[in-house]
Amino acid sequence: MLAPHSRPEGSPASWWHPDRLMPERIGALDFVRGVAVLGILAINVTGFWGPLLATFSPAIPRPEPGLEAGGALWFAAAYILFEGKMRGLFTLLFGASMMLFADAAERRGANPDLMQVRRLLWLMLFGYAHYVLLWWGDILLPYAVCGMLAFALRRLAPEPLAAAALFLFLASHGLEMVGDLASIATESRVLAGHGAPAETAEHAAMMGRIAVSIAADTRLLHAPFLDAVRIRLTTAPFLPLENLAATFFETFPLMLLGMALLRMGLFTGEWADSTLRRMAMIGISAGGAMSAALIGWAALHGFPPGAMFAIMGSLASIPHLAMTLGYLAALLLLWPRLQDSAAGRRLTAAGRCAFTNYLGTTLVMCALFAGWGLGLGDVLPRAALPLVVLAGWALMLAWPEWWLARFGQGPLEALWRRLTWLGVPRSPSRPADDAA
Repeated sequence: MLAPHSRPEGSPASWWHPDRLMPERIGALDFVRGVAVLGILAINVTGFWGPLLATFSPAIPRPEPGLEAGGALWFAAAYILFEGKMRGLFTLLFGASMMLFADAAERRGANPDLMQVRRLLWLMLFGYAHYVLLWWGDILLPYAVCGMLAFALRRLAPEPLAAAALFLFLASHGLEMVGDLASIATESRVLAGHGAPAETAEHAAMMGRIAVSIAADTRLLHAPFLDAVRIRLTTAPFLPLENLAATFFETFPLMLLGMALLRMGLFTGEWADSTLRRMAMIGISAGGAMSAALIGWAALHGFPPGAMFAIMGSLASIPHLAMTLGYLAALLLLWPRLQDSAAGRRLTAAGRCAFTNYLGTTLVMCALFAGWGLGLGDVLPRAALPLVVLAGWALMLAWPEWWLARFGQGPLEALWRRLTWLGVPRSPSRPADDAA
């Protein structure tokens, strides 16, 4: 029988050793994570400000002729630069971090599979509390579930793991894309006045569902804190699971890909700079051009609602993936040049405190926009949201470096670690490992 800290024959130990990931490379991971958690706010801010569907279109909740030019411009810029790309970076790094945690657990003499399950179960509880107490847009619970499934495949060699991840991502979104293109064609006929009666009726039904969703979310946004909690628990207690179903074929494959890229040496400095430069140039330019084309078409056609769901979903999958990988390569190239600068140190510290920054940002933004807070969602136009994002970025960068110098970990990171290891004795023959 294998000891908890041993590996079976043919396991990743034959082509991976955790000592390959030197401290300076861990800093690179934190640097990328810091950029990602800041970029996520640029997208999530709309969900704090308005109803859920406002994140899908600048024409919601104020359709034409109330569409703000400034708000539409911000929506387009955020779509091209941030939408899906920052979440993609975060997901890749989550997959890589699970492998690092497993290595750290083994160095402590613990069973990595058991400890990872404990770690992700606590993350699941954090995520559900995040949803119930604060906001509909939680990603922690979906990450925990996908993480458990992805971690079960960690002993696969990296090349087939990466191939399986890309196949699952592209095949699932490709199938969805076929249906979405047909829906866009149907909506175009209806809006042009040429739709069949059944198509017109279906479009009207969709608009009715949109109106109901906006009304329900507006009620929630205006509710006092305890009323908002009650509404979430009584009207949509399983919304995080619905979010899991909606995002599974993005989150799960990207976690697998992050695990594979770590094992393939991307984060250990083994990829040539020339390879990273090509990856950055091709990914960012191709993905950016496709993203710009999609949102440009939508703007020319008045952001039709059905099309926007597809443009934010399946049609964006390939440009999102391309730009995610391009951004990752570019940031890994930038890290050696920025690691000793003030900006590099602050971004790295923000990445080390990403869990606290993510949940802390929700609390601050809800205090600004929710009915139990300042209620600024009814006051600020969408065009003012970039200013809120800049203020949020300043806050997210201001405290982590000071805090880490004194306490070593972010407050929620330390709590998560303590809960994960609660009751687990240290191996007397092994030193404490802060990475675990």
